[in-house]
Amino acid sequence: MKKKIMRVAVLLLVIGAFTYFALNLNKGETSTGLGDKAAAFTLDDIDGKKQSLSDYVGQVVVLNFFATWCGPCVDEAPELEAFDQAYGDKYKLLIIDLGETRDRVKKFAKEHKTNSIYLFDYKMEVKKQFGVTGQPETFVIDKEGVIREHYKGPLTKDGLFDLVKKYK
Repeated sequence: MKKKIMRVAVLLLVIGAFTYFALNLNKGETSTGLGDKAAAFTLDDIDGKKQSLSDYVGQVVVLNFFATWCGPCVDEAPELEAFDQAYGDKYKLLIIDLGETRDRVKKFAKEHKTNSIYLFDYKMEVKKQFGVTGQPETFVIDKEGVIREHYKGPLTKDGLFDLVKKYK
């Protein structure tokens, strides 16, 4: 009988601990999701200038979370550049590098002949705000600043256009 009570007590303790941690996991962190207003941020660009998401109010913005060491990101880079060249006047592409040095990304941009805007999330704060779990991950933000699309994995030029074209 004592063993049975002990098992029940341990089980209740484990369930209680799990519930506590599950409920408190995201306290203090805000994550932005589909249909939510995109979290505001200001990051350095490749030239060291500050750029804010609010600089692009009234435009459809594509945020792409990226790292130079990420194979799918490298594969996606020419597709993003092609998208930016074809549609950059209608849709603003911002590529957010996750924690790397400016020199490393400059070298990457030069090697891949890309003129896209790279921003630096050195402290991974924007990554947390958007709930990014990997890379590449892409968000489409409409003209009112609301997140309308979230895509995990690499995109092609045409695939990205299919995501954004409904938000002219």
